Amino acid sequence: MRDDEPNRPPRWAAALWGAVSAGAALAMGELTAAFTIPQAAPLIAVGDAAIAISPEPLKRWTIDVFGTADKLALLIGIVVVLGCLAALAGIANDRDRRIGPAAAIALAAIGVAAAVTRPSASAFAAFPSVVAAVIAAALLWAWPRPAAASDDPRGFDRRRFLWRSLTLLGGAAISGAFARSLGTGAAVDEARSQIRLPEPTDPAPDLPGVSDFGVKDLAPWRTPNDDFYRIDTALSVPRLDPETYRLRIFGRVDRELTFSYRDLLKRPLVERDITLCCVSNEVGGGLVGNARWLGVPLADLLEEARVQDGADQLVGRSSDGWTAGTPVELCVDGRDAMLAVGMNGEPLPVDHGFPVRMVVPGLYGYVSATKWLTELELTSFADFDAYWIRRNWALPSPIKTASRIDTPRGSATPGVVAVAGVAWAQHRGIGAVEVRVDDGPWHEAKLSDVSSTDTWRQWLWEWDATPGDHTLTVRATDADGDTQTAKEAPVAPDGATGWHTVNVTVA
Repeated sequence: MRDDEPNRPPRWAAALWGAVSAGAALAMGELTAAFTIPQAAPLIAVGDAAIAISPEPLKRWTIDVFGTADKLALLIGIVVVLGCLAALAGIANDRDRRIGPAAAIALAAIGVAAAVTRPSASAFAAFPSVVAAVIAAALLWAWPRPAAASDDPRGFDRRRFLWRSLTLLGGAAISGAFARSLGTGAAVDEARSQIRLPEPTDPAPDLPGVSDFGVKDLAPWRTPNDDFYRIDTALSVPRLDPETYRLRIFGRVDRELTFSYRDLLKRPLVERDITLCCVSNEVGGGLVGNARWLGVPLADLLEEARVQDGADQLVGRSSDGWTAGTPVELCVDGRDAMLAVGMNGEPLPVDHGFPVRMVVPGLYGYVSATKWLTELELTSFADFDAYWIRRNWALPSPIKTASRIDTPRGSATPGVVAVAGVAWAQHRGIGAVEVRVDDGPWHEAKLSDVSSTDTWRQWLWEWDATPGDHTLTVRATDADGDTQTAKEAPVAPDGATGWHTVNVTVA
């Protein structure tokens, strides 16, 4: 094809038609999935497969660069790659109309493979990708034959072509957006909004004294649900219908147990303030938060199931197949390990595991905090490696003592400045926090009051700031008397270490 032949569509038009065809097909695939199997949507299925097969260094780089926007970056990347491949297919299709449909089928095969290999997927999970393939193939087949184009006395009408392309893209965008508002997602949101959680049998203790200093820019003692960090492998958040939800406890137990969501709500519930932390949290990072959780004591359920000798690992399995392995002994040693159904006075938000998730104080989330929980399997660490353990992260170990400076950051005015932040050492508690300016002496900070060793503590120190550039450093000591190490270590394989420092210009 040559762009200087007046009656022939130019290459850019063929490329654009290829990309438009892919966009329309993808939108129809998403819409089909919304009415059938949301997790089988082509874009989501391929994205989840990409996460599963990506090497750990690439995942770590993605999180370092994009932070909590890593999943959005992946989706955008997949769309860009798909658009480029579709554009090339469009150009090739202009030479031979058999190439376009063949390319559509090949790309759809990737979506089919990704969808049917998901945990608990059936062959029907291929249907949305098959629909997308049919749409793409039909649109590419509809591209005008070279002979017809050259015989048309009107030639190639750019304006009409662009109008059709934009109309098709607009329809695809509307269909995609419509798909997101349909299916089980809207139904689950409605069902969640109707839930009224029962009062706890064992309420959280009253907070003593001052738990929150109320300093500007200091993280509040209790993290609002909308601000609570979210780190998981779910590209599309699972949406489980509480009416059909079932939790199975099985494996090395004398009694297999199955509970509905209503069954769990009818049990005695405990309410506790507990701080959670992600192992991916950098020194001074924000992947940590404190919330008031309501849930079923895990020890009670395991006692009813009668755990067999040798079962030292409790594997929590999410509805999307993700797994976390928790030491059984830490679920029954008296700490407030629970299956949480509530967060800060409301049913669990969908993003944070609705309807049920695990919470185990003192452990990083990758070995304890299974969201969208559907199975608890009793096994051993010798027999099964959970998701992140297979990817060379460490076996369960206690959360490391850490502290963070929230304010000031960057600049301050001369005079008394409130230096404040949070510190945590879950299930050991924080005994002291110290701050220093530049390389000067350490100053002990004031600590907020807490009712449990399972939460973080705010700290506050008043600094008589003098003009100039300064470096503030913080370190914490846990309630056992162990001070956090100054040695810097990356987050992998078992959590970052080092002292948090900030540079402040006083002027």
